[in-house]
Amino acid sequence: MSKVQLEVHYLTRVEGHGNIVIDAADGELKRCELQVVETPRFFEAMLRGRPYTEASHITSRICGICSVGHATTSLQATEAALGVIPSEQTQLLRKLNFLGEVLDSHILHIYMLVAPDFVGTGSVFPLAKSHPHVVLRALRMKKLAGDLCAVIGGRHTHPITMCVGGFTHLPGNRELEEIRARLEAMREDVTATVELFKSLTFPPFERVTEYVALRKPDEYTFIGGTITSTDKFELPVSDYREVTNEYLSPHSTAKHTRHHRDSYMVGALARFNVNYDRLHPRAQEAASALGLKPTCANPYLNSAAQVVEIVHCAEEAIALIDALLKRGIEPEAPKRVEVHAGEGVGACEAPRGTLYHHYRVGDDGRITGANCIIPTGQNLANIEADMRALVPTILNRPQDEISLGLEMLVRAYDPCISCATHMLDVRFE
Repeated sequence: MSKVQLEVHYLTRVEGHGNIVIDAADGELKRCELQVVETPRFFEAMLRGRPYTEASHITSRICGICSVGHATTSLQATEAALGVIPSEQTQLLRKLNFLGEVLDSHILHIYMLVAPDFVGTGSVFPLAKSHPHVVLRALRMKKLAGDLCAVIGGRHTHPITMCVGGFTHLPGNRELEEIRARLEAMREDVTATVELFKSLTFPPFERVTEYVALRKPDEYTFIGGTITSTDKFELPVSDYREVTNEYLSPHSTAKHTRHHRDSYMVGALARFNVNYDRLHPRAQEAASALGLKPTCANPYLNSAAQVVEIVHCAEEAIALIDALLKRGIEPEAPKRVEVHAGEGVGACEAPRGTLYHHYRVGDDGRITGANCIIPTGQNLANIEADMRALVPTILNRPQDEISLGLEMLVRAYDPCISCATHMLDVRFE
């Protein structure tokens, strides 16, 4: 096509409001933007002046999908600032809770948001009629993931039992045993999920970029670790600003980030590329079945990497429950906190990528400063770089196919746009 002007307002099947704007003429790309048009949410400002005990409950409201991720990262930052070291039992329970959320989020994304693109429907609802067994499988797995979060955190969304230094309520053996039995039974659904996505044909697009994720020497980590990149660097989480380097974009109410290159990617594909050797053997088998090998440079395959992580998280959840049952759930109060001025950073691998919380606490235990770096904010510049590379290769296609290809690309990143909005002032020209 000699001229392409494309505007997708309010991209569907993503969390939040984003627009795609493309302007090309005679094969030359003049404009290529993923516009984030939501109002900033000011959670960092909400934290200032609040007691440290409220931080995790406030920030869990940043996202209804990743509330466990925000709460856990918030607790990490608060505990680092106040010198609190959680017990081994607390750390195991937090890991189990986190696995439940990753399962819940990934299942939602691959089945409800991504799968419709491959069968030519605008949403999951037509699939409920044409492929009810597939939708029921997704709902069955998602229900189990939510129940796991509720057993540990007190409810599915916005956990209420997690607190600085521990938990206010502990699960019983019977609850854990029931969840374990359901996880074992879910293996059949997980295998069917791998087979389903093995049958799909992902767009054959690749662009080499930098992939960043947390890494530990002994596990495929979701909580804590060292910031690690496929560009061969490692940094402690306290130095996160050296990686994120936030800057303003004139067409976005969310900041962009860059490190060694103009952009980098976080999320399931980044974790896969950085931590493939730490995956559960069953997850590595799933990756092989899906044709995934590190370092994979096709952003569409972020969804396939999420399928691999579903396999991993299900197996790890079973192993964690076994460890908890073997050692026995011991009644314990949260760790005692000696309130003093301090500063701390927490980092977790939320479903969409590396999440950072950074707090300063005063002598009175109130928060004097906060900074939250959201995974989607870190991915925005990389999405646009992918779009700029992709568009020239598909300009000869009908405009509806160009639109679908770009929408699928953005959806593959599983963006949580509302979480990412932070900027105070933006002007559109």
